[in-house]
Amino acid sequence: MRVRGLVIVSISTGIVIASDAVAAQDEQTNVQNLPPVEVAAPAPSARPITSARPVARAGAPGSAALRTRLYVYPTSPGTGRGLDVDKVPSSINAVDAGQIRRTNSPNIADALQQYVPGVSINEVTGNPFQPDIQFRGYVASPLAGTPQGLAVYQNGVRINEAFSDIVNWDLIPTAAIRSAVVVTNNPAYGLNALGGAIDLQMKNGFNYQGAEIDIMGGSFGRIQGSAQWGKQVDGNWSVYGALEGIHDNGFRNFSSSDVRRFYGDVGYRFEGNEFHLNGGVANNSLAGPSTVPAELLQQYWGATYTTPQTISNKVAYLNLTGKVEATPTWTFEGTARLRRFKQGTVDGNPTDTLPCDDPTLLCFDDDDVPAFGLNGVQLANTFAPGAILSQIDRTSTKSTSFGISGQATNTDQLFGHGNRFVVGASYDLSKTHFTGSTELGTIGTNYVVTGSGIFLGQSGEPTSIGPVSLRTVNQYQGLYALDTFDVTDRFAITGGGRFNAAQISLMDQLGTALNGDHAFYRFNPIVGGTFRITPEVTAYAGYSEANRVPTPLELGCADPARPCIIGQFLVADPPLQQVVSKTVEAGFRGTKELIIGSLGWKVGAYRATNYDDIVATPIPGLTGFGFFQNVGRTRRQGLEAEVSLKSNVLAFQASYAFLDARFLDALTLGSDSPFADADGNIQVLPGNQIPRLPRHLIKASVEYAVTDVWKVGGDALFVSSQFFLGDESNQFPQLPSYTVFNLHTSYQVTKNVQLYGRVNNIFDHRYSTLGTFFDREALPNFTNGAEFTDPRSLSPARPRAFYAGMRVTF
Repeated sequence: MRVRGLVIVSISTGIVIASDAVAAQDEQTNVQNLPPVEVAAPAPSARPITSARPVARAGAPGSAALRTRLYVYPTSPGTGRGLDVDKVPSSINAVDAGQIRRTNSPNIADALQQYVPGVSINEVTGNPFQPDIQFRGYVASPLAGTPQGLAVYQNGVRINEAFSDIVNWDLIPTAAIRSAVVVTNNPAYGLNALGGAIDLQMKNGFNYQGAEIDIMGGSFGRIQGSAQWGKQVDGNWSVYGALEGIHDNGFRNFSSSDVRRFYGDVGYRFEGNEFHLNGGVANNSLAGPSTVPAELLQQYWGATYTTPQTISNKVAYLNLTGKVEATPTWTFEGTARLRRFKQGTVDGNPTDTLPCDDPTLLCFDDDDVPAFGLNGVQLANTFAPGAILSQIDRTSTKSTSFGISGQATNTDQLFGHGNRFVVGASYDLSKTHFTGSTELGTIGTNYVVTGSGIFLGQSGEPTSIGPVSLRTVNQYQGLYALDTFDVTDRFAITGGGRFNAAQISLMDQLGTALNGDHAFYRFNPIVGGTFRITPEVTAYAGYSEANRVPTPLELGCADPARPCIIGQFLVADPPLQQVVSKTVEAGFRGTKELIIGSLGWKVGAYRATNYDDIVATPIPGLTGFGFFQNVGRTRRQGLEAEVSLKSNVLAFQASYAFLDARFLDALTLGSDSPFADADGNIQVLPGNQIPRLPRHLIKASVEYAVTDVWKVGGDALFVSSQFFLGDESNQFPQLPSYTVFNLHTSYQVTKNVQLYGRVNNIFDHRYSTLGTFFDREALPNFTNGAEFTDPRSLSPARPRAFYAGMRVTF
């Protein structure tokens, strides 16, 4: 297949950074949709370009001096001053607290999908609290074993988990999020920022003041409540806290989840200096029913395949941040953080354990290869004749992470021109203990696996499925510098880069097979520029590079001769190359004040090429087994466009995103695809499209104030067809496209009491967000007593759902 070349354009409205909130009300944001910074105008000067750059102070009190609103955008992990949006050489994407609230969702992913072009989500795990967020063909996923391509930051702290770089969205209290920004084309955000970074800024008592209680309930047993409170004390101190609790039965069998999470912040500031101590805890029990054979979904949309499928997530973290404005042009900031994360999974699966030629004994994968117990002795077959054997895989991940970072920002003029220089460094240390075990059992006609108390030891030739106990140490260091120079009042250029160093040590606790030490180094440059064509239209262009290093999970499962259960067990650690991405993007954006409101728009294009990309490769004939490997070059390129209109009575936004994602090198992959050859392999040719990535996304949302107290609105999402996972050769028919419509309304009963409601998927459209293949011979189809004939395994989306709630502010 011919490889197509394309450069992608993105269009967006402006982003606003908001001043102090008033009595638990939304900040007035725009451009698009950052909170605004109040800026004192500089003193008159005969040479305006030589005057000192004005000092921006978020939430600074009013004064007699002329003030204006400046919208700035984060260009580095530090939480200090951002860069004027007119000078950012990349696409601008942001979601504010009002948009997050409008979705009435306990998950930030829904707001990102609705309001950021190029973002789509799917539920590989089958759980609404743990979605995969995809942006420009890169993923931030909670599923171990998914190659991660997005860095995620919370208040300037990277929260990709240490062992596998996963992102557990369920641990973040949605009510406490002030804004979510998607940063592109910027290596300052360190590892994993191949496709960009998601920067979450949380609320504190300086920017949120008042109290709010929000209670909602609805379909599928959903009950959720949140409470938040913020206060500024004596002008210098602030306090903020948010507590959320959610129960959801789910629309599928065995899919009940409970979420409990808290976030708090204590702040102190004086004369432009600001310090915060913030932290959070969460204790969540989640069902993860995952994909299900299409034939079972045809019988019942809430079907599951194998059970149990559960996840337990616990976290506790504490961050200390400080910002000091040493002079009118020098700002210093630093962060120290401590994080403790614990995850346990229970996963019922088919098994390759079977009776031997001698039916009194058990074998693995073949009827003459012994299956051993933990003591190294071949297992006796104690199961009833005719029993269908299965297994329960359990894992435990315990990580402790510590990090420090510092950043300095200078706005002194350079050669008589405006200039902004940022330099920063970070150090992160993480220690993880990972364990895994497999218990044999039997499976019933409801696909529930019942354990037997018999655990598998090292078994298989050459496959090894036995228990795992591994300790890992990650050390990540980064040093970055960025400079934005105003060539003229309208033309600004940006240059800089980041040096990343990573050392990963693996220490096998049961032997030596997993032992290994790995080091990775990389300098990633950035160069770009912006030109303000008119006061309302800006052009931008930029080039950058980024890298991600193999995770301990990937390094521990990289041998095709000794595969492992992907995301569960580790067996060997041959070297993997780090992934390097090279990205170019360009476009136009603008804002204009109209009689009917504020108009914002953007259009842009991008192209990103990955070198030594990493994918998870299945092993033919072994259910659930695979390994990680470098697959050469891949490319993601596309177009993004957006327009929005915001006024006192109307909020409208629409966007379109096109994504072309392809393999650039030929390779051979294992697959359960019906088009696999006799050895279970498919041949991927240059130009084949990367699976699971829709080429077209169309989004629209509108909210209209019918009266001063009553608002109605709706949103729509179109996602085009996509290739199935496992169909990298693009031979199987694609997963169908889908369109979803949602409605919402709110009524302000009094100044402090609001009633609201929402209907999701109003036409009750039955669609799937992801498709893959499964081993049709692993288990029978108990609904008809025969073998499965359809190779598809799908992730079903929620049917129509009704929700209603009440929000009380104080």
